[in-house]
Amino acid sequence: MDNKKLMSKMQDMGALIALVLLVIVISIISPEFRTIDNFLSLMRQSSINGFIAFGMTCVILTDAIDLSVGSVLALSTALCAAFIKGGMPVGIAILLSLIIGTVLGSVSGILVTKGRLQPFIATLITMTVYRGLTQIFMNGKPISGLGDSLLLKFIGRGSVFGIPVPVILFVLIFILFTFVLEKTTFGRRIYSTGSNAVSAKLAGVNIGRTKLAAYAISGCMAALSGLILLSRLSSAQPTLGDGFELDAIASVALGGTSMSGGRGRIWGTFVGVLIIAVLNNGLNILGVSSYYQSVVKGIVILVAVLSDRKR
Repeated sequence: MDNKKLMSKMQDMGALIALVLLVIVISIISPEFRTIDNFLSLMRQSSINGFIAFGMTCVILTDAIDLSVGSVLALSTALCAAFIKGGMPVGIAILLSLIIGTVLGSVSGILVTKGRLQPFIATLITMTVYRGLTQIFMNGKPISGLGDSLLLKFIGRGSVFGIPVPVILFVLIFILFTFVLEKTTFGRRIYSTGSNAVSAKLAGVNIGRTKLAAYAISGCMAALSGLILLSRLSSAQPTLGDGFELDAIASVALGGTSMSGGRGRIWGTFVGVLIIAVLNNGLNILGVSSYYQSVVKGIVILVAVLSDRKR
């Protein structure tokens, strides 16, 4: 293997190497980090950001971005909580929440594809509007008193053979996204749209429809994360999901997906999600202030983006 191929391989494995080193360092500093209970807790926390990051990967691969995921999460979760509190069967309320998230994500896609707005501007608009609608709907107050539904509890707090359900869903959806992006025609359309939209259009790819589908997937994944949080908290909060888009974008960037689209792997996003979770978990165990944690994550995003530009 020549030097160029070796360097390329090292860059592709950079996120995984960084994760391993991070785990080793924090494990040495804090024995509490090495416990099984902490590991399961870390993976459960990862799932919430993971679902959003998987959807975000699809959007970024098309050379776009979605800033609205946190607000989509908040609004779809608030409506789900209201449905359940109003007496709707929990299963139907959950399904409606996922559909609502998909529709809300599609609105951003329509603004980008039909309205021809820049993705940053379009999703900044929907982020602001959805957050405002959430505050209006909830009147600034949490929605609680959701009853004792076993299904709702199982989604966020249940376990199978000692493994938390959110972790199982996280792994299953990771496998699903891997298959869709790497083995299907739709996955190839996602990559070709972000890599060279003009060539993709000449090859018969419907660019607008592909981007719209990516945003719809992103909205659905945000709603799924909201359901996990709703189950764990037993209530919907007006500020739920605030800032979640930053962790998702950071995870995608850390995983090696190009911010200009067309290049990246879902397994990289999976590793990026774990890096963010290990950072958060490790810094919490070490008693580092949340203010400093934000600075650390900002620096991590900067390093990831600069590394992408160098590649």
